Amino acid sequence: MTSILLLWGILLGLFVGGDMIIFNLLFVFLFLFLCLRAALSASRIQYKLLLCAAYLFIMIVQIVFNVQVTFNPDRLLVTRLVGRLLNLVFIGVPFMADTIVSRRRLPELCFPSAEEISTLSFEELKHNAEKIADAAEAVSRAGKILSKENLDEIMRDLPRHSAFDYISNGSLTAAWFEAAYNSLDDPNIYLVVSSTGSAASELISLFTRKRYNHASLSFDADLKTIISYNGGERAYPPGLNHEAVEFFNKKKDASFLVYALAAAPEQKRRIIDKVKEINDEGSAYNLMGLVFKFSPRPNIMFCSQFVYRMLDLAGLAYFKKRPGEVKPTDLVEMDYYRKLRFVCEIKLH
Repeated sequence: MTSILLLWGILLGLFVGGDMIIFNLLFVFLFLFLCLRAALSASRIQYKLLLCAAYLFIMIVQIVFNVQVTFNPDRLLVTRLVGRLLNLVFIGVPFMADTIVSRRRLPELCFPSAEEISTLSFEELKHNAEKIADAAEAVSRAGKILSKENLDEIMRDLPRHSAFDYISNGSLTAAWFEAAYNSLDDPNIYLVVSSTGSAASELISLFTRKRYNHASLSFDADLKTIISYNGGERAYPPGLNHEAVEFFNKKKDASFLVYALAAAPEQKRRIIDKVKEINDEGSAYNLMGLVFKFSPRPNIMFCSQFVYRMLDLAGLAYFKKRPGEVKPTDLVEMDYYRKLRFVCEIKLH
């Protein structure tokens, strides 16, 4: 208990009093300490080099983020505060990488001995070649996603967000609510999972390893009433917003999948009434929740968190999971009882 309190005290001290030099020195110290530990281990040289390369990459990302975001005087105060929180998370990232690599030992990335080579079958060689090709493709894709243009777009968008305050309200008009209530005769509510190609969506895909990283709700089959939590397309603040088909058209292979879920009129009405309440009270996009799985206020959510909460509110949820942990693809992949009916896939190119 004492050690836990001490750890929390150190983290709090870093958050309140840590400056750029202290954080950068801490990141460098962690890099040197973990490299030394890897060097003194009994592992093979390839394994040691792999770990040190991972630690070096993580340290570079930590320091660049520190300089460009956390202690950049040109950033808004809320952005710098979120940066401090992320710095505390970054402290644990090298240890997470160490744990992942240590558990898997990544034998496919280590050169086999002469004895091991003699026992390799053709199928094993083929399997390893496929893994190497997959890894190379993943690295190539990560390079495209982490391009300067995408990172600049994400950095420009960060100041528009709020981690604790409602900044979007009234984005849904009276005409939208009229159309939503007029759809009560439709016996379904529609779930949409999409691959939009936005910089944020592509970055999320690096961690989820899923193609579809956005979820929306519609009350009509023509998707005229489609809504979700999103960035507001720079027309509205990030939070609860109406979406148009053009919203999804940001890359060559942009597409979305539409599913129908049977819903009684009173269930749809309950959701629309709640949406009206959120629209009146205000909302914000739960950017922090993507990392910490936590919502500081009820109306601060991300897209799949919002969709699941609305379904749960109306008694339409078909699997059990904490809303803050629901990924867009969970809405399809966790349909164990086949409640969803596939409607169509819409490709925008």
